[in-house]
Amino acid sequence: MFKPSKIVDLSLNLTNDTPIYPGDPVPNISVATTLEHDGYNLHHVHIGSQTGSHVDAPYHFLESGERIHESDLSLFIGTGLVVPVLGKGEQERITLKDVEPYVEKVEPGHIVLFHTGWSKFAGQEKYFRHPFVDVEVIQVLLEQGVRTFCIDCINLDYTGGTDFPAHEAIAAVNGIIAENLTNFEGIDFPDPLISLFPLKLVGCDGSPVRAVAMKVDSL
Repeated sequence: MFKPSKIVDLSLNLTNDTPIYPGDPVPNISVATTLEHDGYNLHHVHIGSQTGSHVDAPYHFLESGERIHESDLSLFIGTGLVVPVLGKGEQERITLKDVEPYVEKVEPGHIVLFHTGWSKFAGQEKYFRHPFVDVEVIQVLLEQGVRTFCIDCINLDYTGGTDFPAHEAIAAVNGIIAENLTNFEGIDFPDPLISLFPLKLVGCDGSPVRAVAMKVDSL
């Protein structure tokens, strides 16, 4: 029987105050019906396709790219490799030199998680001045067979500019990006099983997720 011995929640709380990328729809979660007046509880949930912890489909930055319902489901689950880049400052680039010790550990199908520690600033203005990943890093990892990339801040690329080279490089191979994640420090065991399954939103550019890391002991 499959049963993880530990599950780490990598998802931000999804509320009306959840940080959103500048210009994205503001979340509005409200009560639609109540047990008292209607016989059942129900909420109205108005959010963007990339509100909270979410995944980007290739279509987000590539017109011909796969939309979220078309993406290969195997891209949303796999063995994770956490790459610590905790020493980075505001709007500082994560370079190939920073991740070089981990490149040789990467195998095709791995899910790479860039651990910046920046999620602790969620709710502050500083959250939007996060470190970002140089496209050279992405290109090297793509060559190694990685197709899914995660980060614990709001954007894999620089926030505030008009260029998104990391997104474009990943979209070009129909890869997946997961952003606005958190709690990577909770992954204190090797070879975590990462799950990032999206909602089946037909035609959309992305989806909120309940991202988790699982410790799976040998049967």
